[in-house]
Amino acid sequence: MGLLDGLENQVLGNMMGGGNSNPLVAGILQMIQSQPGGLQGLVQTFHDKGLGGIASSWVSTGQNQPISADQIHQTLGSDVVKGLAAKAGISPDMASGAIAQLLPGIIDKLTPNGQVPAHNSVMDMVGGLLQGLTKAS
Repeated sequence: MGLLDGLENQVLGNMMGGGNSNPLVAGILQMIQSQPGGLQGLVQTFHDKGLGGIASSWVSTGQNQPISADQIHQTLGSDVVKGLAAKAGISPDMASGAIAQLLPGIIDKLTPNGQVPAHNSVMDMVGGLLQGLTKAS
């Protein structure tokens, strides 16, 4: 799959334990895919909420800055966090923490050249990864 080879093992495996697919990762990817403006729209949301520097670090080729569970909750909103939590079968508080760990790595992998790729390119990458996660289940 090129750019996304090993995303599940690198991000999910290292942060969530084990190499099995996880519904939270799939939920995050679906959220990105359905976000108005896709990945660019999601990054813009972080900029609009005053967290542009953090989100820009995930896109850039440098080190990813961390984000807190509270910042995730405030930026994405309770409905999104609750929806992702329900998909993963965990509490919204646990989901916020897990999203805070996973989202920087996911965005980093979707922006390998330090720039948000064209909308269609991102959707192809996300769609391919979602198919891979579904097959691994």
